[in-house]
Parts: sequence; C-alpha cells; structure tokens
Amino acid sequence: MSMKKWVLSLTAVALLWGGTSTIPTTEAASSTKPIEVLLNAKKIQFPDAKPFQDGNDYVMVPIRFVSEALGAKVGWEKTGGQLAVSIKNDAHAVNMTVGQNTATVDGQTKTYETKIILKQNRTFVPLRLVSEGLGQTVEWDKVGRWVWIGKKEIAALEDTGHQAVSIEPYKKAINTVPNLINDVADKPYDKVVIFKPSDLPIKLLNDIYSVEPYTAPSGVPYLQIRVKTKSTAGSIFFITKYNDTRLRTPFRAMTKDNGDGTKMIYYPIYSSGDEIFQGIKNYKSFKLQDIEYIAFGLASREYIPMMVNPWQGN
Repeated sequence: MSMKKWVLSLTAVALLWGGTSTIPTTEAASSTKPIEVLLNAKKIQFPDAKPFQDGNDYVMVPIRFVSEALGAKVGWEKTGGQLAVSIKNDAHAVNMTVGQNTATVDGQTKTYETKIILKQNRTFVPLRLVSEGLGQTVEWDKVGRWVWIGKKEIAALEDTGHQAVSIEPYKKAINTVPNLINDVADKPYDKVVIFKPSDLPIKLLNDIYSVEPYTAPSGVPYLQIRVKTKSTAGSIFFITKYNDTRLRTPFRAMTKDNGDGTKMIYYPIYSSGDEIFQGIKNYKSFKLQDIEYIAFGLASREYIPMMVNPWQGN
C-alpha cells in the first residue's frame, strides 16, 4: 500500500472513530498553564521565580532575568526601609520602588495598573513596564500564555544548533509502517533531528508553537499541537517503547482556529487504524506514556524531525 493510500485510509478510520468526540474548549484549560517569556522567539529560562498573573489578571515578570537577557544592568538599593530598583542600558534608564505602582522611565513618571512587588526574593513588574522601560515590542499571547518580546520570527529547526544524526537506531521502528521512512520524492531518509519541547517554537513546514496532552470530555486522549498555518497540519507518527510506529492524522472535526493565525490540531493517542493496518489487537491500551518520540512526517526534505516525549514513563 502506498503512503498516500495509507494516510487516506487512516483518515477515514479517524473520522469514524472520533465522530462522537467533543470539540475542545481550549480557553478554560489555558488559564492554568504556566506563563512563558520569549525574547526574539526564544524562551527565557527562569531558574526559580516564574512569571505569573496577579489577582487582577496582570502579567508580572521577574525583571532581572528579562533585563539581563536584553543586555541591561540591574541594581538594588535599600533606602529608608524601601527597596529601590534601577535598570539601565545604552538607551534607557528606569527607576522604581517595590510596593509602588509608578516608575521613572527616562526621567518621566509612568503609572501602572498594579504594584511592583517582591516575591521569592525577585522583583516582579507589570509587563507594560518592560515595553515602556526598555523600549521593546511586547505582546501578550493569551492562547499560549506567552509573552513575546522583540521579534516573532521563529527559527527553522536546522538553524537552532541541533545536529542531524543517523536514522539507523530508529529505522526498524519506523519501517513497521509501509513507506513512512520515505520523503516526498519517495527516497528514504537517512537522518533525523531530535529536539525537546523546551526548544519550541520552531519552524518546520508550519511554525510549531506547542505540543501538549489533551483529554476530551469523553475521556479520549489526544495530542494537541498548536501550529501557525492557513490550512491544516500534516500527519505525525509516534515511535513507541515497543519499537514500532503508530501513524496519526489530525482529527479535522476538532481543529480549532485561535483567531491569531494559529490553530489547535488534535491527534488521537490510540487509533483503531493500528489494528486494521498493523494487526495490533490491544490498540486501546496504548498510552501517551508509551511514546518515546513524536515525529513530524514529511516536514523536511533532509531529515525527520523527532521531539522527545516528556511524558513517557509517567
């Protein structure tokens, strides 16, 4: 069976199998997700205190890590029982006091919607202070709960320092699905590039923003992938701890347009296609934890991108 016929057949199975699934409400789940801060589309790592939303729904960020990532120097001084914080770079100077909702930015007083606070020995400031105080373009992404600072141009996986490695250790598992190892020219891949969820977002055929587990109200498990696309996303496949591969096509009836150029695409964790095409009788027992790598089919002419599954074995 050709790869095209295989995918079409599996799509039909997915439509039949998932027909009773409920359309997800992503907004409700997103409110509990941690906030990420991206500088020029690369995540800033916070070793301890993390960004958060306060009781008034204002995004608060630890100013030291953000400022230092932007090349600014941060200073502290305790005067009259109050902690004063200063931030300076080549173009801007900011002075603020913990417990107040004002700051002096380049000599001008700015008032903010919430107070500058000290939490976990870190100074947290409202997000708007970063844009006004450090002269940066700042955007709040309510879908992913991401703070974009600076450019939003996402790098291609091959430009992020990841090296292509031999496909040999994974070839046996991938070959359990006919022709899956072949590229669009029907030539076998000989390389893979392995990355982690912390490397997201990355540019493949589409910009991949996030990969997360999702359980439908019916209890059916899916993988939820947020992509920037005008159409839809292609197939993915799971390389499992059983040294085989499970091909998955998106369940299109569940696709959700986020209204910002991105969509939520849903892939079933288990599928009756595993029994129909691979003879796997106990396909419903397959779990997210059984997946070692999540691979993106036909996403590159040079290699197969494979993301390490952070939930394996849990």
